[in-house]
Amino acid sequence: MMSVLDKIIIEAAQKLPTPCYIISEELLEKNLLQLAEIEKKAGCKILLAQKAFSMFYFYPLIAKYLAGSTSSGLHEAKLAHEYMAGENHIFSPAYDSRSFEEITSICNHIVFNSFSQWKRFGKEALAAGCDCGLRINPCFSTQEHAIYDPCSPGSRLGITVDKFEGEYLEGINGLHFHTLCEQGAEDLEATLAVVEKDFGIYLKHMKWVNLGGGHLITKKGYNIDLLVDLIKNLRAKYNVEVYLEPGEAVALNAGFLSAAILEIVENGKHTAILDASAACHMPDVIEMPYRPDVLGSDMPGKKGYTYTLGGATCLAGDVIGDYSFDKPLVIGQKIIFCDMAIYSMVKNNTFNGMPLPSIAVIRKNGQIEIVKSFGYDDFKKRLS
Repeated sequence: MMSVLDKIIIEAAQKLPTPCYIISEELLEKNLLQLAEIEKKAGCKILLAQKAFSMFYFYPLIAKYLAGSTSSGLHEAKLAHEYMAGENHIFSPAYDSRSFEEITSICNHIVFNSFSQWKRFGKEALAAGCDCGLRINPCFSTQEHAIYDPCSPGSRLGITVDKFEGEYLEGINGLHFHTLCEQGAEDLEATLAVVEKDFGIYLKHMKWVNLGGGHLITKKGYNIDLLVDLIKNLRAKYNVEVYLEPGEAVALNAGFLSAAILEIVENGKHTAILDASAACHMPDVIEMPYRPDVLGSDMPGKKGYTYTLGGATCLAGDVIGDYSFDKPLVIGQKIIFCDMAIYSMVKNNTFNGMPLPSIAVIRKNGQIEIVKSFGYDDFKKRLS
């Protein structure tokens, strides 16, 4: 049975163009309230990881609940500097001398990926008043997706204990590690045990530790009590300030992607071709891979009519998945995908000249607003 909010999303989609991302202010704020409560209980600071959700329209709302944001490069850092109050952190596997001066002018915290980078840029960062840290790699994998595993063999992310040059820590105030991806507090607990064993001697001299992202805190069933205990224990044992920088947890299940059926073809099965694309508008569907939920649908064969949903590009693998429905699908009907706020707008592209989806919001008072639309010029400006 559909919830009241699901029905609101479906009604809103009928009034909006396709394709269109639809973000619910109510659902976003629900996540933020939960994260703010953890900040209070654990005495930590939580940052928005912009790499997952960079919808700056909502940055003022996010800033009401979180301590700031973290960036992966200059452009994200500039976006946060312009629209997001609070602390502005940055980590990059390697900084570029052409942009580093600007980074130091807008970022509070800078995390370096190697001692080589620290030796090259550290004095400049300290002279600008930046709080500096190093990313470590505990070489302890807790997941099976190698593409998202910073601890996989040969990883370029973070300093391993055998390469850690403890004699060059003057000016370093913190250690950062990011090893999780859509995971629970139990995996953090296991990782922390390894971090403390290998790097605890250095933590004793730090002012802060950043536990990175990948904590799916707002997912139902997440062990919040364990997370709070882990943070409290770190703070007490090492007298450090603790940061977390989730991306997905901030906007988890707060967004939708509405698409229209352009055609239905049959070749041994029924396929509905949409004006939205997995390859262009939800690339993690192919990269992870995963199958997003669709409002009003079920697993294939569960309902009377099963269809494959695919995009209108020339890529044979531009397929979202198989879904079943109560009634036959028809051309022009709108299909609404769930959990489309995270890693969608930030990763989308115009392959095949596919139009980018509009971006709309549903305010808590029910008001529907298109905050951004895209057209041919957006495709053209990326080319020469």
